[in-house]
Amino acid sequence: MKTLLLNKADVGRLIHMREVIETVEEAYKAFNSGHVNQPPYTCIHLPPSGEIDFKISHSSANGIISMKASSGGFPNNPTEHGVPSGMGTVLLFDARSCALLCVMDGSLLTGLRTGAAGAVSVKALSRKNTKTVTSIGTGNQARMQIRAIREVMPIETIHAWDHHPETLARYQADIEREFGIPVVAAASKQAAVERADILVTTTRGKGSLVEAAWVQPGTHVVAIGTDTYGKQEFEPEVFKGAKIVNDSIAQCIEKGETQHPLRRNIIRREDIHAELGEILLGQKPGRERDDEITIFDSTGMAIQDNTTAARIYRNAIAGQVGTTFEFIPS
Repeated sequence: MKTLLLNKADVGRLIHMREVIETVEEAYKAFNSGHVNQPPYTCIHLPPSGEIDFKISHSSANGIISMKASSGGFPNNPTEHGVPSGMGTVLLFDARSCALLCVMDGSLLTGLRTGAAGAVSVKALSRKNTKTVTSIGTGNQARMQIRAIREVMPIETIHAWDHHPETLARYQADIEREFGIPVVAAASKQAAVERADILVTTTRGKGSLVEAAWVQPGTHVVAIGTDTYGKQEFEPEVFKGAKIVNDSIAQCIEKGETQHPLRRNIIRREDIHAELGEILLGQKPGRERDDEITIFDSTGMAIQDNTTAARIYRNAIAGQVGTTFEFIPS
């Protein structure tokens, strides 16, 4: 049989952010409908700052098994090894035979589906007619969040803050050039957070960056940066009294931002309102009051990779894109 090979350029032209948002919604609904087998993901830490994650899932809805390896935190890679500081690879298998269908670049896919996850949560949990986004962290994922969120709501202004002024300046120039949305470079984290209708955090989770007193009533929080044990972006008290929604409760209480208020006994497990798929399926309510603080804790789920990669694969087959090779003899 033939196996399809898709590089990063192929992936980039095979799917649009609107489609990714659809596939991520599909993933959350499948997860909470009993159609997904998703073992806990494995993270290998490689000193001094690198890590590689392995995420596996099977969807009975689309008949695909996916496995993704995703690495990051290797700043010397470009100069020492001639490869990016973060990389990803996705393998797709036919669940009927376990034959390898496709090998595709996973670095762009990860960015796309993570951005889409934030947008899905905005649709489900933000106040109506919100127009202001605050971005704490201004790297590549911060840009991807804006690309996705603008697909589901108009953004009038972005308030942004970053540890590194030069990174913030590049973000400001890039966003204003790409979308024409004015970006206010905030003088402090507090000033940025206090102006948020939607607060997006995309840092590497190295400490408590956002204090509870800064988060205003009615804010929707999209917490992206914490995805493994020990990482942190929020003062745990932010969760007290908030409506807490996880992508996967099992993952978030171990590896997400939710781990911190739980370990400090600021919240109990039963204080977690829902998984996002439950809200999308109508099993639990989303936002119920304009003054609620809603928090979406996103650790990233293998089923998101599965549904998004499967759509890319189907688009590639339909458009005859990519290279085939004989991996398994007929």
